[in-house]
Amino acid sequence: MRVLVLQHEAGGGPGYLGEALARRGAALEVIRIDAGDAIPDPTGYDLLLVMGGVMNVYQEADYPWLADEVRAIQKAVTARQPVLGVCLGGQLLARALGAQVHLGGVTEIGLTPIALTDAGRTDPLFAGLEDGFEVAEWHYDTFAIPPGAVALAGSATCAHQAFRFGDCAYGVQFHPEITPGMLAEWIREGSESEPEVDWETFQRQAEMKADTLRAQADRLIDNLLRSTNTHEHRPSA
Repeated sequence: MRVLVLQHEAGGGPGYLGEALARRGAALEVIRIDAGDAIPDPTGYDLLLVMGGVMNVYQEADYPWLADEVRAIQKAVTARQPVLGVCLGGQLLARALGAQVHLGGVTEIGLTPIALTDAGRTDPLFAGLEDGFEVAEWHYDTFAIPPGAVALAGSATCAHQAFRFGDCAYGVQFHPEITPGMLAEWIREGSESEPEVDWETFQRQAEMKADTLRAQADRLIDNLLRSTNTHEHRPSA
């Protein structure tokens, strides 16, 4: 199983999601778009994983590669290639499908419970995850649900936390990939912009609940691979 990972900054790797994929025998090809790596044809892979980043999807003037990335995502979706977009990646997927992405009105940073919609409760991506499970959040923008897509989850302050388009493209607003080490790096790089956030509590909770968050990421990957019939999927040991 070959997985194409589109990464937008040094600390924004696949984290727990990458670990889960590796346990299932996946070979991850990480493309650092911000470093000038060219985006290969996504249809040559079994899964497209689009990660988060500090930039906004509408900042093409500052990050010209955003337009190329949107086109690559559109190509993958058209080919019915399995896609998972995470935070910025979910927003890029939404934009590729014709939806608006805009400032969310309320910043979400920290561990937050999300509520599944009726569709989310029966969607294979969330099988085995109880309604109201906590996820790691760090975002300012949010996506509208694309035309033809299905809303799967929301939170108290952000109505759109997850959507599905067709049967193999998913976008999520939260960060299932984040490890305590990744979070510590993000806090070092970005905490000064949000002085009112209790960063110590966020870090401590991520460490205390690391096993739970890792298990959730593992479950999401397992569900994604099963529901999209991704090639060469096999259970973890």
